[in-house]
Amino acid sequence: MTIDEQLAVLRRGTTEIISEDDLRKKLASGKPLRVKLGVDPTAAHVTLGWAVVLRKLRDFQRLGHTACLVIGDFTAMIGDPSGKSKTRKQLTREEVQANVDAVSEQFYKILDPAKTEISYNKDWLGKMTFEDVIRLCARTTVARIMERDDFTKRWEAHQPIAMHEIMYPLCQGMDSVELNSDVELGGNDQKFNNLVGRTLMEQYGQEAQVVMLCPLLVGTDGKEKMSQSLGNYVSIVDTPRDMFGKTMSIPDALIANWFELCTDVPMDEVAEMLADGKNPRDAKVRLAKEIVALYHSVEAADEEERYFVETFSKRVQPVEAESAEIPADLVVDGVVPLANLISALGLAKSNGVARDLIKQGGVSLDGVKHDDPFAKLPVADLQGKILKVGKHQFRQLV
Repeated sequence: MTIDEQLAVLRRGTTEIISEDDLRKKLASGKPLRVKLGVDPTAAHVTLGWAVVLRKLRDFQRLGHTACLVIGDFTAMIGDPSGKSKTRKQLTREEVQANVDAVSEQFYKILDPAKTEISYNKDWLGKMTFEDVIRLCARTTVARIMERDDFTKRWEAHQPIAMHEIMYPLCQGMDSVELNSDVELGGNDQKFNNLVGRTLMEQYGQEAQVVMLCPLLVGTDGKEKMSQSLGNYVSIVDTPRDMFGKTMSIPDALIANWFELCTDVPMDEVAEMLADGKNPRDAKVRLAKEIVALYHSVEAADEEERYFVETFSKRVQPVEAESAEIPADLVVDGVVPLANLISALGLAKSNGVARDLIKQGGVSLDGVKHDDPFAKLPVADLQGKILKVGKHQFRQLV
């Protein structure tokens, strides 16, 4: 591919490249580039939102470059302050390691393991002495750190900023120095951290990395960025059924954006699918199939389309719904709180959210709606029935 053709591939799904001229020069050098992506394992799933930058890293791999994936097992204990209005909870080493174990294999559903270098930043950050930390702090100023919007807003609102949070950009920058990276990928919220890496690399006598920023994927609620803590996410290890159903639940306004960030479908095709007079649901079905095919198989995608059409277009009761056992610890005197059951089965992120779904008419048993958020139903009346939560989640209770 020519340099212009490579840049066309790399520009897709990005909002800013600092700078594109520098990237062009690096690509023109002909040497394989070291492309860095740092990930803090603060949760147990790789979501489609997280996959946006992983897929961009995969694009570099396909162009012959090396993916340098930095697992932030040290920085996760600090907590990235980017975009946060308050200090994040610090994770223990045990919590971090559990998340590392959970997500490590998920990366290879996107990346080519043969072209991926994985490193852990506790291997260098964890070995720094207090003198090393003091010397690192001397490489920037309080004024520079306070240029961050999130810190400025918290300062003006008289909200606390912990000292360890100020260290986070320097720690991430040291990852770039350690790896001598040519390019660093990140979400838009990582711009400040990535630019600190550029500055530190120059101070250490290295060529500054190019910074490539990707937009943050909006979650299934159509409002907030995709987040496991908000429950508005699709995991790349979701079942094909859940993956398809969650994708079909997104607002129509997100269809084009999800095509761009979550699939490889050419955007001129997407524009045609969404042209005036076209039914956006058809485009959404294509989107859901593309996502299921990426993380499962084309056959699974075809099966979920068939299931969706049979269940929702023709209003057929899903007799093959995934079975779910009623948790014994919820049963008291032979009855089960409906909201607690929905939450326990993972169909809502909390009892409160489950109660809201019930009040909104989003819960039914064998097609019969239940609108009492505090309903307690006999186990005998639940067993064997199809529980429907929202538009696309079904469980056969046993």
